[in-house]
Amino acid sequence: MFRDVEAERLLSAARHTADPVAAARLATEAFLELSRTADPDTLSPLVRRLAGLRSEPPRAQTEALFHTVAGVVAMRTRQSHAARHLDAAIRLIEQRRLHDDPLFLECAVTCTLTVMRPHEVRPRYAHLIAGLDTEPARRARLVALLGLGDAWSGGLLRGRTELKEAVRLARAAERTDIEAEAMSWLAKVEALCGDLPAAADALLRTRDLAARAGSSWVAFHITECAAALHLASGDQDAWLGVLENVVATHVGATSGLVFEHRWELATHYALHDRAADAAALLTDLPEPPLAWPGAPVLPAWRAWISDPADISAMAGFEAALAGLNQPVERLSRARMAWLLGSQHARLGRRADAFRLLESASAAYASMGAAGLLARVTDELDRIAPGSTPSLLTTAETRVARAVAGGLSNPETAQLLGVSARTVEFHLGNVFRKLGVRNRTELVGALGPAVRP
Repeated sequence: MFRDVEAERLLSAARHTADPVAAARLATEAFLELSRTADPDTLSPLVRRLAGLRSEPPRAQTEALFHTVAGVVAMRTRQSHAARHLDAAIRLIEQRRLHDDPLFLECAVTCTLTVMRPHEVRPRYAHLIAGLDTEPARRARLVALLGLGDAWSGGLLRGRTELKEAVRLARAAERTDIEAEAMSWLAKVEALCGDLPAAADALLRTRDLAARAGSSWVAFHITECAAALHLASGDQDAWLGVLENVVATHVGATSGLVFEHRWELATHYALHDRAADAAALLTDLPEPPLAWPGAPVLPAWRAWISDPADISAMAGFEAALAGLNQPVERLSRARMAWLLGSQHARLGRRADAFRLLESASAAYASMGAAGLLARVTDELDRIAPGSTPSLLTTAETRVARAVAGGLSNPETAQLLGVSARTVEFHLGNVFRKLGVRNRTELVGALGPAVRP
């Protein structure tokens, strides 16, 4: 069933319901049906519908549902009052213990994630989700939200497990829209965890599912998933092109990354002799409130972007990283340390480079972010004594050496302890980077630093 058809059925029932609380429940269920497929601007009429059901004196259930929908829509449309609505909904649901009701539990989890406090989801709501007796579609949605909360706050491995389960539940419930959203999150998490073939497969499936569900919401965020895959795989050209699209379309408003995406693109421009483009990205752009993830570091980051070779600006940026102490900022803090460490390496400041890159490495390892850890390890290898620069990542080099030595893909997989699909993925990158078409050409193209 198309979700807009089901939503219209629920709204029709709400129009014919005399009880305002029952009508508010139906309107909120309609919102949840549409929230994974509809463009955010098309959800605004539901806010007005729920506002019309409010009363004096206020009813706690109606108020909680109104603030949930108003807050989510406001966040998706980048309105400054979003957090006020979301906090009001969470407070009402907690105070009145409404989360024993499946609808209000889903509202509470949704609001907590939307207000960007993912680390609160598991301790507050996981036990309620586990014991919930509800329909399969809602369980799939809640498990997906739980997995997102885990991954977003730095528990990537646990989040990946939950998201895989959510995909399974959504498929069993025949809910393509829920599967599409969960799969999009899984694609990004797989990339961060380092299973690049699985990430590429999940990204491909996300595109297909989004098309089958007609989901403009999931389609809008596919580029953010692709950016994570290209960053983890080391394909800088692809990463840059996708990041430029992400910034141009304001992707990341609901994940708190909309500012970080822009600052990172400006950093790339500044480090590649495009100072005017870097400045244009940040000119007249107000910084977010201090409570916004990453906000404490943005002024120092901006100062570094304006003069990326200035050692004092680099020191100021590094000092500011101490202000990133929320769980939701763990991945961002590691990425910023990585950026700074790489620049120190370019400037020949090896001690500073090692300090920052090792800090990023330890942070990624603690989160299970093996994909990004591999990229940082490559940078550490390049600045190690006696190292030889290479186009290939460490993983690609290992595969290239084995294949050039005469091993088949299955034999290489067995030697390296990975899947054959992973070998195929890395070998494809090797061929592309070295401009070769077959194994014979590969042997000739490998330099002495990597030839077996």
